[in-house]
Amino acid sequence: MRVRTFEGSLDGRGLRVGVVASRFNEATTRLLVEGALDGLRRCGVEEVDVAWVPGAFEIPLVAARLARCGRYDAVVCVGAVVRGQTPHFEYVAGHSAAGIARAALDSGVPVLYGVVTADDPQQAAERAGGKAGNRGRDAALAAVEMATLLRQLRAEVEAG
Repeated sequence: MRVRTFEGSLDGRGLRVGVVASRFNEATTRLLVEGALDGLRRCGVEEVDVAWVPGAFEIPLVAARLARCGRYDAVVCVGAVVRGQTPHFEYVAGHSAAGIARAALDSGVPVLYGVVTADDPQQAAERAGGKAGNRGRDAALAAVEMATLLRQLRAEVEAG
């Protein structure tokens, strides 16, 4: 039996990455962007573009556009949706997650979900660099790993 294993790396040299960031809940989102940029920098990524959108609901459209344009090896999506007194939270968070997943599947480019969903602003802050880590950094590292994995798979398919 022959078993081949494919695995991405955190060596982001030569990768181009787009970041889509929600301006709503901006204090939290800025921390997520900083975490994402730090993670990408530590992986050796030198080309990063950041696109700001009004809110998490708008992230998928811009993420899909960046993923399809052919310029980026991966797209990282960050934002914060904080639960309020209405069902608005479920609609926005659900639409954002589904749209981000669809952007990846439709384009074949890794589009990573770094949108924090939280019950309150303190919980959101904890996920944007506090006790719970930084989801922006986590999404950026996953983006590099997925982009390098897809490059490896592409090379194997082309080689036969």
